[in-house]
Amino acid sequence: MPGDIAAAAEILGNAKRLVVLTGAGVSTESGIPDFRSPGGIWSKYDPREFTFDRFCASAEVRAGYWDMGASLYPMLRDAEPNAAHRTLAALERKGGLQRIVTQNIDGLHQKAGSSAERVIEIHGTALEVACLSCGWRTDRDSIQQRFADGDRDPHCDCGGLLKPATISFGQAMPERETAMAFEDAEAADAFLVVGSSLVVYPAASIPGVAVEHGASLVIVNREETPYDTHADVVLQGTAGVLLAEIAATLDLPITDA
Repeated sequence: MPGDIAAAAEILGNAKRLVVLTGAGVSTESGIPDFRSPGGIWSKYDPREFTFDRFCASAEVRAGYWDMGASLYPMLRDAEPNAAHRTLAALERKGGLQRIVTQNIDGLHQKAGSSAERVIEIHGTALEVACLSCGWRTDRDSIQQRFADGDRDPHCDCGGLLKPATISFGQAMPERETAMAFEDAEAADAFLVVGSSLVVYPAASIPGVAVEHGASLVIVNREETPYDTHADVVLQGTAGVLLAEIAATLDLPITDA
């Protein structure tokens, strides 16, 4: 493992166009459970009940969605970044990190100090609400409070449906952000995967694009991924612990933002 840490640190430290893909394993150390793991959200709620089409078609489904948010949203809003988030922010400060593409909806990369313009939230954010008709966006607190006060089906002033600004099952991926993620992967000289099992597409295919265009690949994850055989370095374990070791090897301070 020490040799692998040193090899990963060399790749990341020398990168001039580093792109990072992060998944749920980055945020579990901040108290946010993996949606798909035992005890995660989808072990308590049936994801088939919350598809985008059902959300749009049924006031009852929307009420259930907001009810789920009543327990999930405060956990996401109040979570604090861990060493994995802070290491990525430190890599940006060092120079060379071009983009973080995250499958997470918790905003913890920005809270850790990563520049918002360098973060692509490819599955959206749970911290904001958007109107599906006019596109108006707002902080989620006020809309979640409206639900708590008895508005079981919040609507926008324009009459459109309000929905947390996340990408639901069956909802189209954000075209601009998705295209940017793939373009960044093509231009990368190094690609880091942290805390993603690489089974949810299209995000799971982004590392392959980077490798096809000559990038070195480092994977940090608790379990094996389909891309392990394509990686230059694979580190299995806890994201925060391993990234903190990489930061120490590079002499990067990972203080709070």
